[in-house]
Amino acid sequence: MSSRGWPKGRIGWIAGTVVLLILGVVVGLILENVWLGLALATIVSIGWLMAYESWRGKNPGLHDPWDDGAQL
Repeated sequence: MSSRGWPKGRIGWIAGTVVLLILGVVVGLILENVWLGLALATIVSIGWLMAYESWRGKNPGLHDPWDDGAQL
């Protein structure tokens, strides 16, 4: 079983996630509720993951005219 090593582009995602969590703590301190800030940062971080992986793209040039985005 061969190891493929560290996936390319993972450092950018991790750095973005750490920055979002730090910003969440700061927003939580401003709102005087750190748990709320962390919850918001977690939600935004999930969106960040989806956007980052979509931006990297696994199938460039793939076009499906019948896919309206409603299908999973």
